[in-house]
Amino acid sequence: MTTATEQPSRQGAVTGWASGTKQALDRPLTSYYLLLGASTLLLTIGLMMVLSASSVEAYKTYGSSYHYFLKQLMWVGIGLPVAWVASRLPHGFLRRLAWLVLLVSTVLLVLTQVPGLGKEVNGNTNWLALGPLTIQPSEFAKLAIILWCAHIYARKERLLGDWRHTLIPVLPVTGLLTLIVIKGGDLGTALVLFAIVLGMLWVVGAPGRLFGGALLVVAALALYLASTSAERLERLTNFVDPFKNYEGAGWQAAHGLFAMSSGGWFGKGISASQQKWGSLPEAHTDFIFAVLGEELGLVGTLLVLALFLTIAYAGIRVALRTTDPFVRYMAAGITVWITAQMMINIGMVLALLPVIGIPLPLVSYGGSALLPTLVALGLLVSFARSEPGAREALAARRRRRPAGAAAEGRQHGRGK
Repeated sequence: MTTATEQPSRQGAVTGWASGTKQALDRPLTSYYLLLGASTLLLTIGLMMVLSASSVEAYKTYGSSYHYFLKQLMWVGIGLPVAWVASRLPHGFLRRLAWLVLLVSTVLLVLTQVPGLGKEVNGNTNWLALGPLTIQPSEFAKLAIILWCAHIYARKERLLGDWRHTLIPVLPVTGLLTLIVIKGGDLGTALVLFAIVLGMLWVVGAPGRLFGGALLVVAALALYLASTSAERLERLTNFVDPFKNYEGAGWQAAHGLFAMSSGGWFGKGISASQQKWGSLPEAHTDFIFAVLGEELGLVGTLLVLALFLTIAYAGIRVALRTTDPFVRYMAAGITVWITAQMMINIGMVLALLPVIGIPLPLVSYGGSALLPTLVALGLLVSFARSEPGAREALAARRRRRPAGAAAEGRQHGRGK
């Protein structure tokens, strides 16, 4: 039985906890530490899951269970210094790069359709063979579109009350890039690009009727693309019940569900997945979340989801707190990109969406996806450092460290 004195004390504890949490979230460096912490944890989980999910396929194909893991580790080794450099670039310099980055991305996308340069993977001609290096330009195009759109909208900040300025030139240019991606057969990446553009339009205040029309256009385009490919049509029409065509188009989605459902609360343990032994195609890329659910269980999947939502919260917080329109649009675009891609990938694994070949950011294998994502997160960290009071707080923290070390040294000397 609860006494009269116990109830107020519990209420006071809850109030104190809520107040402490609010104070922690209101600190200038909150976004900075949330982005660093969540990104680091996701990258670590990703490396661990790539090693586990790819070990069987790597051993069968290359004779070494570490083949894919070592390549992913190499890309992490390249991506982290590049992300650090990106986090140190002045925002004005970034804006001067916008047109150049967009032009380079467009050229690379066009080259994927050139015979001899473009490489077909799983029915999609969206890869570019550059000697020993094979890249997917559409992954870099995501960041290029965000950078360019943020630059354009920041320049036209005072004109965005007119809906025509919100659409031109952004919609024609991004539409052209999306059509090039679609021509290569990559419907999944095209949907992510579409989500990025819609997110940017929403942030700048485009009229609501535009979104309804855009959704109708995308639905019609998706149906048209499905009708041009029997395999794509089968995937789109069977995702609701993958067991209806278990031996055909439903095979991958069904085995993804087997993996997720067999994990239970805490999973079978790292490297204990059964589906990765050949039943689940693309276990270390598009369907790595299914292996994660099988090995780490519901707790592991919820942890990964919470880390992505932490990045989304920090990105939105940066966009809301900044006074720089370029930073606001850039932070919002990056947040929309990573969050939308995460939702599409997880929805695909859970059979809530068709299997359209989208990697899970920071977790799935692949350098073409990992490198631009790390650069984007490096830019978000840079924007978080520019929040009101953040630079001062970082400088004060750096000053306290030498002072604390000196005091410890003096105390140690007196002890002797």
